[in-house]
Order: sequence, then C-alpha cells, then structure tokens
Amino acid sequence: MPTVSEYFSLALRLLLSFGVIFELPVFMVFLAKIGLVDTKFLRKNRKYALLVAFIAAAVLTPTPDVVNQLFMAIPLLMLYEVSIAAVALFAPRPFSGFAREGDSDSGGPQPPA
Repeated sequence: MPTVSEYFSLALRLLLSFGVIFELPVFMVFLAKIGLVDTKFLRKNRKYALLVAFIAAAVLTPTPDVVNQLFMAIPLLMLYEVSIAAVALFAPRPFSGFAREGDSDSGGPQPPA
C-alpha cells in the first residue's frame, strides 16, 4: 500500500506535468509572435511532434505502462493541433522587431517614398 508521501509525490508530479503540457498553445503563439515558428512550419513538422509527444509522455509519466503514456501523449497531440489553429488565428505575422530576414512584409518602419 502506498504511503501518503508517495501519493502526494505522484499527484504533484502529474499535476505539474499536465499543467505544463496544457500551456503548449500559449507557448506556440508566443514563438510565432517572435517569428520562430509559423503554421507552415508546424504542419510540415507534425511527424516530429508525434515522436516528441510520445518521448515526453514516456519521460513525464511516473509508471512505465503504455496506458499512462497514452493518457499524456494523446492530449499533447491534440494540443499541438490546437496550437496550429491558434498560431493561424492569433499570430498571422510576427512582431515588427522579430521579422525574419527574407520576409517582404516585415511590418516595421518603412523608408519615406
């Protein structure tokens, strides 16, 4: 039978890991606003996100069974898809100071004509 401290340790670890996982859309919108990612990049690298989701789930779950890994990986993959939609909706263009080199419409100050 598990002790109280083991139970609270497990509950705290799960609570913190799921809390961090559910911040993924906010983090992706932030990365898009500073110009590091965009919807094209996120869609193109979906297969790597699948791999990273299962690796992160394997590391963050407290037990080695597949069921707990799936309970974390599936919401993580769904949140990745929500992140793509959130980036398209809330960050269509990066902030003006964070535009990439090759962008034609940087949104920054334009020279006088």
